[in-house]
Amino acid sequence: MSIEIKTNSVEPIRHTYGHIARRFGDKPATRYQEASYDIEAKTNFHYRPQWDSEHTLNDPTRTAIRMEDWYAVTDPRQFYYGAYVGNRAKMQEAAETSFGFCEKRNLLTRLPEETQKQLLRLLVPLRHVELGANMNNSKIAGDATATTVSQMHIYTGMDRLGIGQYLSRIALMIDGSTGAGLDESKGYWMDDEMWQPMRKLVEDTLVVDDWFELTLIQNVLMDGLMYPLVYDKMDQWFESQGAEDVSMLTEFMRDWYKESLRWINAMVKVVAQENDANRELLQTWIDHWEPQAYNALKPLAEASAGIEALDEARAELATRLKKCGLQSQGVSA
Repeated sequence: MSIEIKTNSVEPIRHTYGHIARRFGDKPATRYQEASYDIEAKTNFHYRPQWDSEHTLNDPTRTAIRMEDWYAVTDPRQFYYGAYVGNRAKMQEAAETSFGFCEKRNLLTRLPEETQKQLLRLLVPLRHVELGANMNNSKIAGDATATTVSQMHIYTGMDRLGIGQYLSRIALMIDGSTGAGLDESKGYWMDDEMWQPMRKLVEDTLVVDDWFELTLIQNVLMDGLMYPLVYDKMDQWFESQGAEDVSMLTEFMRDWYKESLRWINAMVKVVAQENDANRELLQTWIDHWEPQAYNALKPLAEASAGIEALDEARAELATRLKKCGLQSQGVSA
């Protein structure tokens, strides 16, 4: 008696979802493609949003920027939710190790009282800027059309909330978790003349209606000046004040900014190259908002690393904009 075992291979009728196949062809798709393309609803809406009856849901006219296909803007990191969460878990683990090391050894409470005051006045109030960035990126994610665009902004919005929490924890490490440091830093944000230009700028961004104008202000101009100034130049200045341990607590911010530049630069470049009207509008917005971002950070620079540090950050921003065919207001043609 013999037993013959046969195997049969079954060819799938379809290799991917219909909306993915219509864009890329009927072939196995990447996880990023499956989670990012053509997901938003486009037809069969029952009513217009009650909070904005002039637009439909997922309305491309919520920005003056015009794209033939917003899915031309993609994430070079290929982040969908699973990949994003996994990446951030690793970054958070490293950050928690640094915070635990500093807290266990009381490294911040060992600093001179004057240095602790400088941290509460110059660094911790930026948590309020981060909350504004969280709100702005959340709005952009809600108004943008393509899922590839929306998810980049909502992930960034969550990142900014986390960065704000890390800054808050620095104050709690200084005051022994009493909350006194948070109250003191909020007092600086509300009443210190140094912070009022930045506070005004953050509040002004909260009412910007055009979502792409908002992402240009927040993620390109404000962050393009603030992050190199604060987490590079001002970090070096704190080190000269004997607060070199603070660098361990802000490493997440440096790593995050370096990574975020990839999608921000790619987005602006694609939009600017789409047509002349987009590029002219982007330049108009830069002309209007970049000087405001510079002036808002000027008092902070003067109180810490020096105005030259802010000018260096502006030069870096100018280099990025030039690659997109745009020009910084701080650099002559």
